[in-house]
Amino acid sequence: MLIIGIAGGTGSGKTTVVRKIVESLPQGSVAVIPQDSYYNDQSELPLEVRKQTNFDHPDAFEWPLLAHQMEELKAGRAIEQPTYSYITCTRLPETVHVEPQEVIIVEGIMTLYDKKLRDQMDLKIFVDAEPDERLLRVITRDMAERGHPLEMLISKYRNVLKPMHDEFIEPTKQYADIIIPNGGNNDRAIEMMRRYILAALEEQQFRKTLQHEK
Repeated sequence: MLIIGIAGGTGSGKTTVVRKIVESLPQGSVAVIPQDSYYNDQSELPLEVRKQTNFDHPDAFEWPLLAHQMEELKAGRAIEQPTYSYITCTRLPETVHVEPQEVIIVEGIMTLYDKKLRDQMDLKIFVDAEPDERLLRVITRDMAERGHPLEMLISKYRNVLKPMHDEFIEPTKQYADIIIPNGGNNDRAIEMMRRYILAALEEQQFRKTLQHEK
């Protein structure tokens, strides 16, 4: 099993990178674990309090649960991945059953933030993009998909996204084995990732064969 962490700021192109990597690998060989599924359960709090959640701060995540479930997958055991609603700002009762696969990808803005989680990864990737480009992507996405007004998005970027990115996300770049500039548009870097992953899987299989023969 190969565990890959893919981090990067909001609008950097992480989702596109993950999708292209998954599409390039054999079907059914990859499980993607979104970090967004591990936001804290806040069901005991009033809705108005929940709506004030800063989703770009490390304290918004239940790190021990995410690290534990990665340990379970690494040990060959299936997990029940939580699901989260941005509408109610809390965890949903439904879970997603995830079986161990040859490749596990953990994807999210702070995937490389927690040391216990980071130490479980075989490959750490940071998807990078210029701040202006990330802002344009966030504005385009949130206006189209969520109907947010432009003024609100600009205010959110200035007061939340940018300061949180500078304080908590950008520093995790130092832990990355590979930095992919230009996000999902960097096809050459994605092809290199594909080759690396396939070679690593072949090496793991070779080691298993040797151990079995012993």
